Amino acid sequence: MTVALPKGRIANEVLAIFKKIFNEDFEFESRKLILKKAGFTFLNVRNWDVATYVEKQAADIGVVGFDVITELRSDVLELLDLGLGKCRISVGGIKGDESYKKKSEIVVASKLKNIAKEYFSKKGIPAQIIKLNGSIELAPLVGLSDVIVDIVETGSTLKENGLEEKEVIMHSSARLIANKNSFLTKKPQILELVERIREANGA
Repeated sequence: MTVALPKGRIANEVLAIFKKIFNEDFEFESRKLILKKAGFTFLNVRNWDVATYVEKQAADIGVVGFDVITELRSDVLELLDLGLGKCRISVGGIKGDESYKKKSEIVVASKLKNIAKEYFSKKGIPAQIIKLNGSIELAPLVGLSDVIVDIVETGSTLKENGLEEKEVIMHSSARLIANKNSFLTKKPQILELVERIREANGA
């Protein structure tokens, strides 16, 4: 079975779960992107690519943030909330400035373009979404946008830049996902693994 994991902290936490299940060390060597162990092939890919690898069946299962699945509208099966990498997607803006609420149309900077668009659309607020890939907190400070939609963990980055959380759009955490075809052809193995992960993770 092929498992796609996001690079970084969550990959290490997931491999620690597999270590607990199989009582073996699971670790990617320095720059290696593939790890084969205990009948599994682990792929070490960028967080934003995990769902694509699973959806296109380059991997049978994967671990990815719920925010990524939502933003990409990924056609995958969600099997389990691992409770790792908890964060929220929020509207952020300049501290004490609520003027955006009175505007007939607002400008929003975000890398989560679909989530932002859908949120303001549901509220009946016309919004122009500007796609940015980094340093999103800068946008309202230099007048590029009225507000931002971004991932918030502690809120310290917002505070350090004179911003604050205005509205929480959704909560996110790492999910175990599966390719729909893989789930049909390997259902017993996948379900057994889900149960073992659930027990080892206490999820």
